[in-house]
Amino acid sequence: MNNKNLGTLEKVDLRKVWLSEANEFTPWLAQPENIKLLGDTIGLELELEAQEKAVGRFQADILCKDISSDSWVLVENQLEKTDHSHLGQILTYAAGLEAVTIVWISHHFMEEHRAALDWLNEHTDENINFFGLEIEVWQIGESPFAPKFNIVSKPNDWARTVQRVARGELTEHKQVQLRFWTAFKEYMEKNSKISCQKPGPQHWMNHSIGKSGFSLASIASQWNSETSLNEPQIRVELNTFGKNSKQHYAALEQMRKEIEEEIGQPLTWHNPENKNACRIYVRTNADFLDPDLWPKQHEWLREKLELFYQVFSPKIKAIE
Repeated sequence: MNNKNLGTLEKVDLRKVWLSEANEFTPWLAQPENIKLLGDTIGLELELEAQEKAVGRFQADILCKDISSDSWVLVENQLEKTDHSHLGQILTYAAGLEAVTIVWISHHFMEEHRAALDWLNEHTDENINFFGLEIEVWQIGESPFAPKFNIVSKPNDWARTVQRVARGELTEHKQVQLRFWTAFKEYMEKNSKISCQKPGPQHWMNHSIGKSGFSLASIASQWNSETSLNEPQIRVELNTFGKNSKQHYAALEQMRKEIEEEIGQPLTWHNPENKNACRIYVRTNADFLDPDLWPKQHEWLREKLELFYQVFSPKIKAIE
């Protein structure tokens, strides 16, 4: 190898790239490709909602939605080291919202502030999550600047769940659900590009389909949605939710014949009168309480998820 073709990475002073947090760094981060970089770092698919969004008397630098769960993600930026003032602001945001992920970005995290985020993640429930990220910029010679986020603090979901089990807060059935989805996520990471949310002791797992107001979901339920009997089943759903849920559902229903032809079978179309959320799904009987049957059930869910993504993704992206 000719060493003359190799360069040397050099760390760049952040102020050489962004002179101002509000006027330069926040607008830069709000660009789609940089929001994606942030989302990839923390494992969420983010969609920008607003800059300088009011939360009570304060304003968050950036407000996003986690597409897979439709929950809020607030981002607070600092080009300097962390301080008590910003710690107070993120606590205010957490107090003002019932379910939120808060991302604190800084040039350098003081040890006491990193420890504070770790403590908050250990002592708040799974609806509130805190990430601490340090931002770096690197360059090779005269190459373009290359930003990099490093996680210094993040939620420990496994530890939270272990604590709930130890305290006896999870029934045996809930523990089976948690093991089912944990195994499914591990299976999907090896066999599919479909993203999975964190496993939980519940009957569903959400998956992003790339647009706010829509999501895919895997379901493992003891209740049969067709017969209303206590018979276990698994399902894959395309869900619409939010203020435009009914309009989005109606737009898809106009394409029902085309969609079902591409899926290769009739689907169940569910549009409840008194609820905003609608769903379109396919189901099969499956005893998910038997771990010996999980491999075939996970394979069925994967195949249907990938088919739903392939068929629905281009259609929902075309919906205004």
